[in-house]
Amino acid sequence: MTCCDRGGGVTGKGNSVLHRAFRILKLFDPARVEMSLTEIAWAADLPLPTAYRITRELVDLGLLERNEQKVYRIGTSLWEIGVRSSHVLRLREVAMPFMEDLQVAVRQHTSLSILAAGEVLVLERLASHNEVPNISQIGGRLPIHATSPGLLMLAYSDPEFQESILARPLRRYTDRTVTSSAELRTILAEVRARRYAVADGTINPLGGGVATAIRDRADNVIAALSITYGLDEPVVQSVLPALVATARSISRAVSAQPQLSQSD
Repeated sequence: MTCCDRGGGVTGKGNSVLHRAFRILKLFDPARVEMSLTEIAWAADLPLPTAYRITRELVDLGLLERNEQKVYRIGTSLWEIGVRSSHVLRLREVAMPFMEDLQVAVRQHTSLSILAAGEVLVLERLASHNEVPNISQIGGRLPIHATSPGLLMLAYSDPEFQESILARPLRRYTDRTVTSSAELRTILAEVRARRYAVADGTINPLGGGVATAIRDRADNVIAALSITYGLDEPVVQSVLPALVATARSISRAVSAQPQLSQSD
């Protein structure tokens, strides 16, 4: 049995002070880098006094910053903690030289992604000068069922995780978004068979993507390398050899880094 404490105590599972603080921090993303206290309270579903008290403590800790206009943004202390995540940073550092060569070769948007809490987390992206909108943002998240890196990594995830995704409602983004669990299950089997994923017009009606796996020394899929293109350009077969070759090169480099192994 739990008590109701609007003053910041524990009010049930997932509603402790720590959970509330985490909910506030998670509000900030590439599309929303600054927020007022009122916006924070509304978005985090917190009473204004509670939001004020928690944000004040987060500012004191350096996890948030507050400017003269009383607008909040992510603080440098949180950034410092984030950059100590050696696994993610090292993966990006290892992949970057290969991604740069790939982007020059194919002249399309190129991205490196991992799975995080059931979504695609973009670690890096290299934009091309073509006219295709690049909806991915570094540090941003994308739906797992409607993007090529998401389909690729979901296809190689453990069965329990797959079933959890298949069991939940799948949001429709365009008329080509797969929202049927049966159809998605078939797509995942196809991805495993051909070892790459294609998602055309499933999140952006004007663009598509193709992704393949980056593997660690134990052959676990730890990330996805993807290319985004316009649907008016039939480029999948022309870019696929370079994409696969680059992913293999990154995988070999990753295998030489024990700390990047999923099993470590």
